[in-house]
Amino acid sequence: MDSFLYYARALDYTLLPAVNEVSTSQAKPTQDTKEAAHQILDYAATYPNVYVHYYASDMILHIDSDAAYLILPNAKSRIAGYYFLSDHPDKTSTPKLNGAILVECIALRNIVSSSAEAETGGVFHNAQKAIPIRYFLEVMGHNQPATPLKTDNSTSNGFVYNNINQKRSKSWDMRYHWLREKQTKQQFRIFWDKGVNNHADYFTKHHPAKHHLHVRKS
Repeated sequence: MDSFLYYARALDYTLLPAVNEVSTSQAKPTQDTKEAAHQILDYAATYPNVYVHYYASDMILHIDSDAAYLILPNAKSRIAGYYFLSDHPDKTSTPKLNGAILVECIALRNIVSSSAEAETGGVFHNAQKAIPIRYFLEVMGHNQPATPLKTDNSTSNGFVYNNINQKRSKSWDMRYHWLREKQTKQQFRIFWDKGVNNHADYFTKHHPAKHHLHVRKS
């Protein structure tokens, strides 16, 4: 699976959900694990020629974040992030979608108690991953505004802005409060949008026959 993980992260990121799912059962494989691995092999062999479209842009980092609650073994959740470079947020509220410079598709390490907590964990992970990317872009001369980070969970968005009445969320890991600090310092602009507009949504699910918008097969 390591070879496929490298290939999926570097080029064909439509494979990531399936690779992530198989990796969670590698320690105790079953017949289902074997069949899933064979399906990945068949999929890669069927679509050997993959390329990703990139378009000229303002080189501003944008991130879509999503999570799927309790879909992996041992009560684990999956989080995903779609990172791409596009228009400056001062120009448009709907930046042009571009080929991904990074796609995250991993199991959330800690067990969470709600879908909102999983979503917040995803936002936290993706924001942390973005810090060095923001730094590299700035070193290359592309000044970054507050990075737009999209979530489709209103509770997660409300937690970041501290405008919800906390009850269950009081038990959430204190590290998630890091998001509030980065939002206040205007390193990120975390906002809500409906799921149909969230480009990380595909990577929280497992449907290997579906092709992503900016990955072309021939």
